[in-house]
Amino acid sequence: MRLTLQLLISHGRVARRIGLGPESRINILRNILTGLVRHERIETTTGRADEVRFYAEKLIDYAKKGDTDEKAMKMASFWLTEKDLVPKLFKVLAPRFETQSKDYTRMARLPARMNLDRAKMAVLEYKGNPYPPLSPIRKENELTLINQLLKAYREERSQLFAAKA
Repeated sequence: MRLTLQLLISHGRVARRIGLGPESRINILRNILTGLVRHERIETTTGRADEVRFYAEKLIDYAKKGDTDEKAMKMASFWLTEKDLVPKLFKVLAPRFETQSKDYTRMARLPARMNLDRAKMAVLEYKGNPYPPLSPIRKENELTLINQLLKAYREERSQLFAAKA
């Protein structure tokens, strides 16, 4: 096997190949983004979820400027194929993330599909959605060795400071 530079150079290919061409790629991304705004949680392949995540965050950034901003309205009307979701974007999602400056979405990996393609799957969701969390919340276990040592250390320090005072 000969090593060539073609394997190392990207030749300008920056984005993932989704769909049959550039127009198909945009339409797929628009449909996934519309589903994300409607349902606030979608399940798709990992590559598509990773691509849509950038556009979902940009859409929220523009929506935070308000529905009076011309560029924000253009972006919303372009990316959302269902026009009844534009008010939801500006009235529900944008106020939810008013205090945050970034990281509006969360992506969780799922097991691969078991049909013929075995595609890697992921769930993409907006933070603060009404659905139950995907991963269980970890509870602090007091019986672990580290927590027992930290508890003893805190008690020792509090006794030490109490003795000094």
